[in-house]
Amino acid sequence: MAENIQKGIISGLIVGVVMLLLALVGFVNTSAQIISGLMGKTVENGTPASLLVFLAIVSFFGGMFAIRAPHHIAKSWAFVVVRSALSGLASGLIVGVFTWIIGTELASKVEMRAYLNALSPDNVRVMTVDQPALLAGLTIFGLLTAVSLASGVLWHLVTLAGIGRLITGVWTDTVSEVTSNPGVQRVASSKTTRYLVYAALILTLFVLPRTFNNFIIHTLGTVGIYVLIGLGLNIVVGLAGLLDLGYVAFFAVGSFVMALLTAPFPHNLLWSFWPVVPICIGVAGAIGVLLGVPVLRLRGDYLAIVTLGFGEIIRILIKSDDMAWLTNGPKGVTNVGQPILFGQKFNSELDFFYMIVLGAMAVIFVTNRLEHSRVGRSWIAIREDETVARAMGINTWFYKLLAFGIGAAFAGLGGALVASRSLFVGPEDYTLLVSINVLALVIVGGMGSIPGVILGAFVLKGIPELLRDLDQYRVLFFGILLVVMMILRPQGIWPAQRRRLEMARDDEPVDLTQSAEGAAK
Repeated sequence: MAENIQKGIISGLIVGVVMLLLALVGFVNTSAQIISGLMGKTVENGTPASLLVFLAIVSFFGGMFAIRAPHHIAKSWAFVVVRSALSGLASGLIVGVFTWIIGTELASKVEMRAYLNALSPDNVRVMTVDQPALLAGLTIFGLLTAVSLASGVLWHLVTLAGIGRLITGVWTDTVSEVTSNPGVQRVASSKTTRYLVYAALILTLFVLPRTFNNFIIHTLGTVGIYVLIGLGLNIVVGLAGLLDLGYVAFFAVGSFVMALLTAPFPHNLLWSFWPVVPICIGVAGAIGVLLGVPVLRLRGDYLAIVTLGFGEIIRILIKSDDMAWLTNGPKGVTNVGQPILFGQKFNSELDFFYMIVLGAMAVIFVTNRLEHSRVGRSWIAIREDETVARAMGINTWFYKLLAFGIGAAFAGLGGALVASRSLFVGPEDYTLLVSINVLALVIVGGMGSIPGVILGAFVLKGIPELLRDLDQYRVLFFGILLVVMMILRPQGIWPAQRRRLEMARDDEPVDLTQSAEGAAK
């Protein structure tokens, strides 16, 4: 019982502190505003009712989180009630006291924005649900306690009823029955079927976007760019196991090579787009190799620090006034050249979307072939244990250098396409945050997995672009999502088969037949 009390209080403290931090950065009010819009009310700062709905949603998941335990621990009703109730009491006490304090300060006419920008009078009014300070605090305290207790009990009832296991079992049995059918197996293993699926996907990618507006097409193009450069970093991090935090440097090299060779200023070279693309790829790849020569003898954190420093050096050099004769310094380069094919200039979002899709498809093809080749197996061996790989006769230095070069080349291709699409490149577009974004989508999607990288790009780049109201909280979401993923699904949303086996729990069933077939490809 003492352990249940401790775990329940700790869970509540975590949920309460998270709510408190969200309130201090203004996210609670933004969420209340979004919920008000869903409820059909157009207001600037949300309504008290929408705030209560948001707090109830967070508390509901907090109660479910509080009763989580390993499968071998029996969950009695005392276990569920104690943990979920204490979780709600702890989180309700934190948020309720905070509400009472800011309500009291508001009554005293203290300008809270002098201390915290998010606590404007209108926002504080919403947080105190239009009630006196003490009553507002007690209301929120009671709400969080009741919802947390109710969610714990409800989730335990669902677990006892076996609804989740029933749905999973029916789904598993149905899939197994369908996939074990000899006719289905023949069709699924046929090359014709595979080519038809590929043709359908390609046709969808080229036909469906014609029905979208320019904003959606631009967002999809941005996702495609991050898929392209994410696949490059996936080779370095996901396959070879080399932590590169300066990946944005190669992205910047590709962009600036394209800009300097095709723009009228500062060098007036005015080269055509098509011959410059392979130059961008080659220069970025060559710089990746040159960087790798001195640093790839390092491992782990040391390699990450050195590559991070390299990325910052490239950005500072591009921005420096001393390099303005070459890069135009902090002003950047404008009027970057665009592709022309059969006399038709590519200057619309749809045109560039098609180019980005073709580039991503080419990178996916190359990555897939490399992953299932001797080179890919060497990378995976190095990732798992470099010492053993070297003892088996693998030239680890060469293959790590090859991974760095190929990953950098893919980033150079992405940089070239971005520069031409945007018509402008500047040093502030290539900060450390870009490297963090790409690394985050690889981790969240699933390291070493091509579908995982694609899904990660949609989750981390596509959704924030569509939810512009939450754009200022993007870094906050990155942190929360990474923490949640590392706790609940460390292998990623769509992990590679090998990584799924590595990260599987002891009580999690694993299809060894499918795994063996995947390894044999």
